[in-house]
Amino acid sequence: MLMSQQAKNQSTLASSRRVLTETTWDSINEAGAYVERGSGDLYRIPKEALIPGGSPVIHKESQGASRLVRVSPNPFVTTLEARLRCAANNIEPNF
Repeated sequence: MLMSQQAKNQSTLASSRRVLTETTWDSINEAGAYVERGSGDLYRIPKEALIPGGSPVIHKESQGASRLVRVSPNPFVTTLEARLRCAANNIEPNF
């Protein structure tokens, strides 16, 4: 009985949460998977995209200011993991 009670207690412990980095398009300087707060769209930005003058270059035009949240340093994080990180941080994914 003690063993099952101990297992039950361990499964209900709160897991530690990371604070996600929030930035703008112009301020992105690290590769990763980013989710736009307003739309919930996922953007995968590899390190090659951040090389000045390199390709591919991301252009986005909007009258509103976009806020991006870095959900993973890995631009190729699985979609499921990215969605779970969004859910854990109250971001509604659109992917």
